[in-house]
Amino acid sequence: MLAAKAATTTIPIVFGVPEDPVKLGLVASLARPGGNLTGVNFLNIELTAKRLELLRELVPGAARVAVLVNPANAANTESTLQDVEAAARTIGLKVQVFHASTSREIDEVFAALARERTDALFVGQDAFFNSRRFQLANMAARHAVPMTAASRDIAEVGGLMSYGSNILEAFRQIGVYTGHILKGAKPADLPVLQSSKFELVINAQTARMLGLTVPPSVLARADEVIE
Repeated sequence: MLAAKAATTTIPIVFGVPEDPVKLGLVASLARPGGNLTGVNFLNIELTAKRLELLRELVPGAARVAVLVNPANAANTESTLQDVEAAARTIGLKVQVFHASTSREIDEVFAALARERTDALFVGQDAFFNSRRFQLANMAARHAVPMTAASRDIAEVGGLMSYGSNILEAFRQIGVYTGHILKGAKPADLPVLQSSKFELVINAQTARMLGLTVPPSVLARADEVIE
């Protein structure tokens, strides 16, 4: 997205990003973008602490949690690690950071998790990890690792849980803004929207396979339970 911004100052661009678009330098402010870009902030990185708390509720015996981030996405990685490390200190968890930006590196991470007997895996929000969701789910199942992600796509294919913005709603909002611009609106006049719909998805089948009992308090908050 930064490359697109650098390439043109005139062509309207509607974005969808999980990071703070102001910190990324995409817009001057959320209320007044001030240029040729506007769009939607998914807020998934800001939900990092809540997702870690939910993982702790689902895996109450967890003491050490691996955090998987993509070093190729530096801004995302920095924000994720800041939030997850602060949240871990608050709830008394130890975290160990692992990096992967290729399929081979994902396999290497799971081999390390098996050797070190890590209690759970926290997958950072990243498009690459979402594209490798089947690999992540298969490896987590093979090594019996409870795994949480921001994207419901990972929970749907076998991850233990996901908690994040409702991406379909965010895409709908992007489409609405695109329509406004095609009708003559200027991106500078359209404030950046922030996601207001979040969803907790629990894969009950995976929980049973891992020998976990989903607490009633978590089930009551779930937007969807996959059987």
